[in-house]
Amino acid sequence: MEQPKHNELTPEERYVIEGKGTEPPFTGEYDDFYQPGTYVCRRCSAPLYRSDDKFDAHCGWPAFDDEIPGAVTRLPDPDGRRIEIECASCGGHLGHVFLGEHLTEKDTRHCVNSLSMRFVPVG
Repeated sequence: MEQPKHNELTPEERYVIEGKGTEPPFTGEYDDFYQPGTYVCRRCSAPLYRSDDKFDAHCGWPAFDDEIPGAVTRLPDPDGRRIEIECASCGGHLGHVFLGEHLTEKDTRHCVNSLSMRFVPVG
């Protein structure tokens, strides 16, 4: 099986995507950003989220209540309390998913680091 092509990453992007780090809250370029388009993995460019599924969770990071089918892998976080989300294509760290917060009808919040994604506008 062919490995996905990886884009060049800055040290900050590598810290988050490869080192499973977290960018500081309210600092990411997509936290307060609501344009129509698709969010793709910054490392491999695989489509992850649609702008229609983004909402303001007031948490300091971009929040989505759904992913593009098959785009995201969920796995237990090493802390044992959270569920980590990764790009299904390249395994890059995206953030965490939280269930049962009642913030949307889907009752799901993907809390994603802006550094893990790149936005592709419609058109």
